[in-house]
Amino acid sequence: MIRVITIEREYGSGGGEIAKKVADRLGWKLWDQLLTNEIARVMECDCRVVEERAEKKDPLSYRLFRAFMRGSHEGSQNAQRIKMADADCIRDVAERIVKQIAERGNCVIVGRGSAYYLQNRRDAFHVFVYAPEEEKLQRLKARGKTAEEATQLIESVDRDRAAFIKRYFGVEWPDRQRFDLMINSTIGEDAVVDTILDSVSRLERRAAASASAAPVQKHAAS
Repeated sequence: MIRVITIEREYGSGGGEIAKKVADRLGWKLWDQLLTNEIARVMECDCRVVEERAEKKDPLSYRLFRAFMRGSHEGSQNAQRIKMADADCIRDVAERIVKQIAERGNCVIVGRGSAYYLQNRRDAFHVFVYAPEEEKLQRLKARGKTAEEATQLIESVDRDRAAFIKRYFGVEWPDRQRFDLMINSTIGEDAVVDTILDSVSRLERRAAASASAAPVQKHAAS
């Protein structure tokens, strides 16, 4: 039974909004901005010593930090108040929190490496949302970004997300084989949500059918 849905996304594809709709439809807890807040809280408590070493951090670590902490509004304001920490600390804290969330179940988790941390969970369904660049540009401009700002963000945020995944998991982002469903959001947010939920339902039915058929196959073999 699927108890966890992770949603990774290209910047500007609407993955955050889609995740919220999925969570609302299921009545599950959404871990998007809430996950950013929790990571921030833990880092303030457990990683404050890292602040003393902030000036020694290379630009890549800071870019990874910024990209990783982006929340539900595709650019969390919480990242402004979090003490500077190296990417290794961020990864360790995030992995621990994401795995704790997954253990509780009935949750939708957005990004932050969750699909990679939870890749071996049989009760997790992993989704990747993407969109053509023009669609992403229009979405970001509708939020008040200029065309130049939107273009720069689309390029830089996804580049830094890719760098994070490459550094800590050794694969090229998004590493398609890790996802159960990859979907283009140009079909509309509601259609994407319907497709995700239908795919989860179909997967569960197939698993149930396989489980019920297993004893019959074993008996026939004997």
